[in-house]
Amino acid sequence: MRSTYRLGRVAGIEVGLNWSVLGLLALLMWTLATGIFPTTNPGLGDNTHFAMAVVASLGFFASILLHELGHALQARREGMQIEGITLWLFGGVARFAGMFPSAGAEFRIAAAGPAVSALLAGGFVGAALVPGIPSAVDGVSSWLGFINLALLIFNLIPALPLDGGRMLRAALWARSGDLTKATVRAAGTGRFLAMGLIGLGVVMIVMGDGFSGIWLAFIGWFVLQAAGAEARYVQGPGPGAMRVRDMMTTDPLTTSPGATLEEVAALGRDGDRYDAYPVTEDGRVLGLLPLRALQQVPRDEWAHRRAGEFTLEGPDAPAVTIEDTLAGALAALQAAPVQSALVLDGDRLAGLLRVADIEDALLPGTGRAPTPASGG
Repeated sequence: MRSTYRLGRVAGIEVGLNWSVLGLLALLMWTLATGIFPTTNPGLGDNTHFAMAVVASLGFFASILLHELGHALQARREGMQIEGITLWLFGGVARFAGMFPSAGAEFRIAAAGPAVSALLAGGFVGAALVPGIPSAVDGVSSWLGFINLALLIFNLIPALPLDGGRMLRAALWARSGDLTKATVRAAGTGRFLAMGLIGLGVVMIVMGDGFSGIWLAFIGWFVLQAAGAEARYVQGPGPGAMRVRDMMTTDPLTTSPGATLEEVAALGRDGDRYDAYPVTEDGRVLGLLPLRALQQVPRDEWAHRRAGEFTLEGPDAPAVTIEDTLAGALAALQAAPVQSALVLDGDRLAGLLRVADIEDALLPGTGRAPTPASGG
């Protein structure tokens, strides 16, 4: 059974749904239909309360998706590659290929999500204040306004991996110029606040609010684990001690200059997260074909346009050797127009090095830390 299901694309960004969302969606609908809306909007009937719960629950996850799209679209403006967005138990996660190019870029990317939540909160509250709107519409709008405000406030807590923590790290990074030191300090704040959430959750359980207490403690546990992972990411195996051969993808998929864009598109249908393919001919390495070429050319022209037209060569196609240090390779990748580098053994193609490979090896299963939704 797959854990994540593809929903489609929004603004060219792939969106997936983790199975855990289905359980949370059902629980949220039940809570709204049987507890919250009968209290805030009495006398409307069970069917109306259920319909309100369905609309509000879907609106909640749509709000999270828009929050993550705020991050993703700003990241795209900063020149980063977007691997996709996944909705899951704690809300959503926008996955980026590569590292933040600067402290300012990280701050702007982190702030974009809360900015969207603030706009949504204001819009829903404004809709609820419109004179004469039906009680059911008022109830749903008011709740969505409240939940987006709660999402905004929670995410602004200055603790990694929350957005506020990323903004704090960006500020510390800009001030000190040391990403590692900034991450350790921000992660320390995250661990401290996580312990506070866990403690508060335990108190709530003892006081009789078991459901909210367990949920809050669970969120605290997640923040604690994620903050620790952030610190390990920058303090773990040093890039200077690792070689390209330790991280590269061997036997990568390749294409030829005469291949059509239709044929290139077919290469990626097996789920590989390439942002560029090596272009070879008669054993010679010619360059890299960035997948953005597919986005720049109308779909009905793919069968007639050739890979050679869009192949990056020379300085635009970063190349490293299997014995290069990872630090040197990362520098080449950061300065390149793509997030992949050709790995050469002499004049032979030995592999492909992607920033995503480095992230997966040092911190499995993550790209950017997720943005948890409000709970409890």
